[in-house]
Amino acid sequence: MQKPTQKTKCPNFSSGPCAKRPGWTVQALANALVGRSHRSKEGKARLNEVSERMKRVLGLPADYRIGVVAGSDTGAVEAAMWTMLGSRPVDMFGWESFGKGWMTDAVKQLKLPKVNEYKADYGKLPDLKKANPAHDIIFTWNGTTSGVKVPNLDWISPNREGITICDATSGVFAMEMDYSKLDVITFSWQKVLGGEAAHGVIILSPRAVKRMEENEPKVSWPLPKIFRIASEGKLKPGELEYSTINTPSMLCVEDAIDALKWAESIGGLKGLVQRSNANLAALEKWVEKAGWIDFLAESKEIRSNTSVCFKITADWFKNLPDEEKAKAAKKITSLLDKEGVAYDINSYAKAPVGIRIWCGATVEASDVEILTKWLDWAHAEVSASYAKEAAK
Repeated sequence: MQKPTQKTKCPNFSSGPCAKRPGWTVQALANALVGRSHRSKEGKARLNEVSERMKRVLGLPADYRIGVVAGSDTGAVEAAMWTMLGSRPVDMFGWESFGKGWMTDAVKQLKLPKVNEYKADYGKLPDLKKANPAHDIIFTWNGTTSGVKVPNLDWISPNREGITICDATSGVFAMEMDYSKLDVITFSWQKVLGGEAAHGVIILSPRAVKRMEENEPKVSWPLPKIFRIASEGKLKPGELEYSTINTPSMLCVEDAIDALKWAESIGGLKGLVQRSNANLAALEKWVEKAGWIDFLAESKEIRSNTSVCFKITADWFKNLPDEEKAKAAKKITSLLDKEGVAYDINSYAKAPVGIRIWCGATVEASDVEILTKWLDWAHAEVSASYAKEAAK
């Protein structure tokens, strides 16, 4: 196959940290409040601005609280688990690496007395209908390492007694969400917004705030300082929004504000979702004709439009020994890396061997379309090399 001549304008298809918004340069950070305390009047104003902009873009209910916490999405999820669980049984749903990791936290670290673990292999969803309205629920909206998302929240009761904790890091800002079914939503700027790493964001419904305040003095395990969001049984106004426990990077805050301004300029959440869907559509069109690759998600209904994961289905690949398959997939992605067309598109280390392409809103559909031509070329090159070796 002839090598394509047109290259992607932005080769950054990593699933985290993800591509910056189109047109981004370091000059976007020129007005960052560096060298100043985040507790100053100006520092609090910037933190409050990033919280308010996130609320507006997402269309959060007015009584939901949102703020920055330490430790990326991981820190946000664990802050919720460490401060809110223990009063009820917990139903946990995991179908990829991170979702199953929260199960480890609940069982081995918190040692909760009643945890129901509902698991599925990569590419599939567990039986979500097993969620009990009387229990707390923890799940990942979109499996970054599996390319599988929940199609809707019909399985969560509007009259539930427990709270719902949702790890939404590679879904929020790219997928529509029914906030009435979610009490805790966590994410990191480094995914759909293309922000810098290390900072987490946590969104709390009034039910979640109430649980945190009531639960805070009752927890039976050590509570690290960075998880003590409530103080003396009360989450006071501003304590989450702009009075952060840890010191945030004001460069990262400025970068997030820049990304949110861009999001507003393209139509807010609706515009972000449309861009992500357009990127997925470009890949769907390609897969229909490629003949050597398919989505890891077993059905279109649960197919992610951000972290799109693929399995290689070509006969030459399927006939390779298992230990050779990872090497073959790596050869394909390495060719694209060498050509400067696509960086960091290997499948997650613990996921099935394949390819993973980030298609969040900061990625251009035109670049996705160009990438598909290079993928076909790289596949042809690698398959030919294996055919040549087999013929010896």
